Amino acid sequence: MKINRSDILLVAATAPVFVFFTLPIAYLVSVSFKTTDDVLSGHFLPTSPTLDNWPAAFEAACLSGFIANSVAVSLLAGALTLLLTLPAAYAVLRLGIGGKWLGDLTLSSYMAPPIVALIPLFYLLKATGLLNTHAGLVMLYGFANIPVAFWLLTPFLRRMPLEIEQAAALDGAGPLRILVHIVAPIIVPGIVATLIIVSVLAYNEFLFASAFTFSDETRTLPVGISLFQGDRLVNFGQMAAASLAGIAPVYLVALFLQRYFVAGLAHGGLK
Repeated sequence: MKINRSDILLVAATAPVFVFFTLPIAYLVSVSFKTTDDVLSGHFLPTSPTLDNWPAAFEAACLSGFIANSVAVSLLAGALTLLLTLPAAYAVLRLGIGGKWLGDLTLSSYMAPPIVALIPLFYLLKATGLLNTHAGLVMLYGFANIPVAFWLLTPFLRRMPLEIEQAAALDGAGPLRILVHIVAPIIVPGIVATLIIVSVLAYNEFLFASAFTFSDETRTLPVGISLFQGDRLVNFGQMAAASLAGIAPVYLVALFLQRYFVAGLAHGGLK
């Protein structure tokens, strides 16, 4: 097999990116098999590998419950985001509701730091009885990720041939029927890619989850991992094991749905 110059340049260009993304995971795996003394020594590889951190991580906290909470909340929040955003984006782009400025205004609202909304949202959830509940987090993440979903779905809707929708309208189909039966099936890759991205954003969110949940029954994984940090001693080995267990669902989803994910983003990026 002949290796030409372009292959060498391609490998040289992608190697730093590969190392950048894999090195933190490799270090996390290494720490999860280290003893406390090994962690403090600063060596990359464990000198006395141990499996004790893995069962200890699940015994020290309700880790499986935290993961289940994160998965359920993120999937439901992602579904809510799509349910709200898809018809809204279609109405703005195709029906002209809100004019040209509404789409930009929707995206600009995502630029504000989340911390400014912490206190108002706390009292809003408390007043509605949704504080320290999964439903409260689902609604919060579902609404908060609307700007991202709008930004991701817009290219797919713009690429839809108008002739198809116009033909359906001539046959008597209304906007909602056109959206559900014609537009949505055609842009399925974009819908799946958007669902994955907004669900991962909800899965990884920490600030609101730490402020609005107070019990193991409602805490999500990022909050649960933070509990491994004690007042005087941080058990890095157990924290690394908990982190790896927590990111496993995200990697599995990305692995099985990468075909939709890559195709969706690539299709949406074309004009």
